[in-house]
Amino acid sequence: MASALELAAMRHAITLSSFGLGTTSPNPPVGCVILDRHGATAGAGYHRRKGEAHAEVNALSAAGSAARGGTAVVTLEPCNHIGVTPACRQELIDAGIARVVISIIDPTSRGDGGAAVLTAHGIDVETNVIPDETLTVLGPWLVATRRRRPYLTWAYASDGKDRFAANERLTNDLRSSADLVVDDRLLEEGTPGGHASAHFTIPGEPTSDLREWLSTCYAAGSRSILLIGHQYSDEVRDSLDCVDEIVISLDVTSRPADLAAAWRSTLSGFELVGITSGGNDVRVRLRRPLLSLLPGYGLPE
Repeated sequence: MASALELAAMRHAITLSSFGLGTTSPNPPVGCVILDRHGATAGAGYHRRKGEAHAEVNALSAAGSAARGGTAVVTLEPCNHIGVTPACRQELIDAGIARVVISIIDPTSRGDGGAAVLTAHGIDVETNVIPDETLTVLGPWLVATRRRRPYLTWAYASDGKDRFAANERLTNDLRSSADLVVDDRLLEEGTPGGHASAHFTIPGEPTSDLREWLSTCYAAGSRSILLIGHQYSDEVRDSLDCVDEIVISLDVTSRPADLAAAWRSTLSGFELVGITSGGNDVRVRLRRPLLSLLPGYGLPE
């Protein structure tokens, strides 16, 4: 069972993994923390983009010799294949790591998986450590990988005094965690130039067939998309099953009847996961339950 120090390190790793949101795709956002043999933090790192060092390698580099006999705490199972970069499970073995604490097993792992190889080399491995917390960052990538289409967030401002300005604020606030942003038919990276060009391309503009367009985006390397604006309501409602998350900016001067209409149009299949107040507006966040979208991924039912 993971110790208190390991749980704290996992939450540290989850936070680090979020630094890669919007740039790692098609790879997952992963964080790793190395504890030395006494339980002190010796190194930490995260994966920034495909083709560059993975989280484990960055953390091991920061830890240096202090990693030997220590523990690697990582949000996703270390990879078991040699691709653009070396296999992370081998890097951990070569560094002399004695224990590996994993939050979520990688559904794309090759062969028996990195955890099995680590165990076969005599390393103590624990899995399924606070996966529900790790899903706050890794969940969209897992959902996209399972369905082979990007995790789609639709954000829009309700009727108010300045809907355009509210939509612009939504774009500025939410874009950094998305691979692609669609705003008034303009399509661009959430973080301009953030992805590795060899593994990520920007597809054509959205079409009337939302599902087909999302599949095209997935093939081009995208795993998360932010769609901004109420003008997409017809396309979205015709394919609401393609939408995973909804963020609504509600003007505080809106009439109660307007708010009731917003709820009636979006609640089916979604759960309320957050409400924040920001001066002139209130943001409501709804999401499909992630665990229901991830059967068989080693997560608690």
